[in-house]
Amino acid sequence: MPDPLPEGEGPEPEPKGPLRRCIVTRESLPKEAMIRFVIGPGREIVPDLAGRLPGRGMWLSARADVLERALSRGAFPRAARGQVHLPSDLRARIETGLRSRLRDQLGLARRAGQAVCGFQQAREWLQAGRAAVLVEASDGSPSERARLAGRRDVPLVVVLTAEELGAVFGRDHAVHVAVARGAIAVKLVQEAGRLAAVSGIASGAGT
Repeated sequence: MPDPLPEGEGPEPEPKGPLRRCIVTRESLPKEAMIRFVIGPGREIVPDLAGRLPGRGMWLSARADVLERALSRGAFPRAARGQVHLPSDLRARIETGLRSRLRDQLGLARRAGQAVCGFQQAREWLQAGRAAVLVEASDGSPSERARLAGRRDVPLVVVLTAEELGAVFGRDHAVHVAVARGAIAVKLVQEAGRLAAVSGIASGAGT
């Protein structure tokens, strides 16, 4: 649980509404394109990837360069109006957490019958118009990926490895996953976009 801040310290109260202001760029962006941080035990900066931890939040644009600027230019202690502890592996914690969230979303889709894996099954869903998102292994074959997607206007998520995708489906590895339309597909694209931007992956979520 985040520690209470000393009286008179802390970030500005979070505004109401769908937009949040980045403490580095000062841009106001949708929460889905940002990462929230809170002050945890020992005044450590904690990434709140779900945006639900108690306490006033500090928001950053979900971009690798913005995170580096925040760390190098003292944006966190300035926003917190006091000293804070910055974990040396903060970026790794964010990336690991976002990967976990993606796997969790895929697991939800699988259990709900909203996701299938394998080239043939994914192609059948695409041909039937059932697939809203293709999740492709980042270490898979680009040519095979292109052959499956073809000219279809379907978002591609390419941020998890074949081993990570396989673990979701109880396999050693999986390369092609199709996800049906719905809230889970929307969340997958959003989370993949955050992970790609923070980790600097060239291919994240897109068409």
